[in-house]
Amino acid sequence: MNTNRQKFTPIVTIVLIVINVLVFFAETIAGGSQNAEVALRFGALYTPYVIGRGEWWRLFTSMFIHFGISHIANNMISLYMIGNTVEAYYGSVRFLILYLLSGLGGGLFTMLLDINKAEFALTAGASGAIFGIMSAFVVFAVNPVTRKIFPIKRVIAGIFFALLPGFMTSGISVTAHIGGFITGLITAFITDPHRVKKIHNQF
Repeated sequence: MNTNRQKFTPIVTIVLIVINVLVFFAETIAGGSQNAEVALRFGALYTPYVIGRGEWWRLFTSMFIHFGISHIANNMISLYMIGNTVEAYYGSVRFLILYLLSGLGGGLFTMLLDINKAEFALTAGASGAIFGIMSAFVVFAVNPVTRKIFPIKRVIAGIFFALLPGFMTSGISVTAHIGGFITGLITAFITDPHRVKKIHNQF
């Protein structure tokens, strides 16, 4: 963890928030952020388009598209609160990798379940990526340097309550949350600066 937290500025987190907000304003101007045609035009994830048309880029663009003001507001508040801590620990480059891979993983997991169920919905949002960076708190909970600050029981409880609304509320892509979290957890452990430094010191 960055020991000089007061001077640390989460540049990547801020840039990601700015990009998401700018895209949201562009959606609104183009016809409304809750308009399905606008969402498709801007790159929302729709499995038949990805598979049938080869539009794999939607796995990336869908991370920056939101449906309505509450959707983007909740995601951007979460991104700042979580990203501020995770970026300070991982550094900007590792944090960006963690964020993007988690978002892609959430999209792929959603697509796989869509294909399995043969039910296709339009999905978008940063929540898969956000759940991916949230998984870094599991790393904090097992890291000897940070586990006293982030007890494992508190971390597990926080993750549980973050996932819970997806199972209880329609319109929330719980598959993106789970896929993003699993991808993020793997990536977070692989790129953990403490682990990498420890391995490096052994050679």
